[in-house]
Amino acid sequence: MPKKKYLCIQRSQPGDSAKPSPSQMQEMYAKFQSWMEKFQKNIVDMGGKLGGGKVVTAEREMDGPFVEAKEIVGGFMIISADTLEEAIEVARQSPGTWSPGSSVEVREIETP
Repeated sequence: MPKKKYLCIQRSQPGDSAKPSPSQMQEMYAKFQSWMEKFQKNIVDMGGKLGGGKVVTAEREMDGPFVEAKEIVGGFMIISADTLEEAIEVARQSPGTWSPGSSVEVREIETP
């Protein structure tokens, strides 16, 4: 059975947070690169129709999806996984969950 595809939507809270310093940016890019290398077999391509899913933070997962005007969608990616639980683990370890108020929404892409 082929792996399923999941859309991961990066969300964060709007605010007047300070811009990271060049050294903080370099550290963030290094962590992101390390995460991408660790999960290179899961990070794939563009998607299709969206199905149900979960909203994931570093601490937990919640029923979703939710659309809140108070949230900012900062980006997305498509990953492949055998199960929603595996996709959640990839998202949980992503840099998108590391900042306070940030989360990654994980939704299965349904194909005919």
